[in-house]
Amino acid sequence: MTIDAVSDMTREALFLIIKVSLPVLLVSLVIGLIISIFQTVTSIQEQTLTFVPKIICVFTAIVIFGPWMMNAMVDFMVSLWSGLSVYIHR
Repeated sequence: MTIDAVSDMTREALFLIIKVSLPVLLVSLVIGLIISIFQTVTSIQEQTLTFVPKIICVFTAIVIFGPWMMNAMVDFMVSLWSGLSVYIHR
């Protein structure tokens, strides 16, 4: 296995991590921003106010995007396992 192959696998894995985590992180960011704006406008400075809506929205995002996320990860693992003989070749 060459350094280029390891570098390519690492690059693909990192890109997959970013691609799979992006929808959930964006939902959390948008909900946090909306609640922060709401808190600023209403002068409510309760720190725990953001947790419940964020948790609900993140779980909803996982339910919605979960099948796509799982398919992307399974496809990556299938490509890794199918090329295993190439990776362990001396």
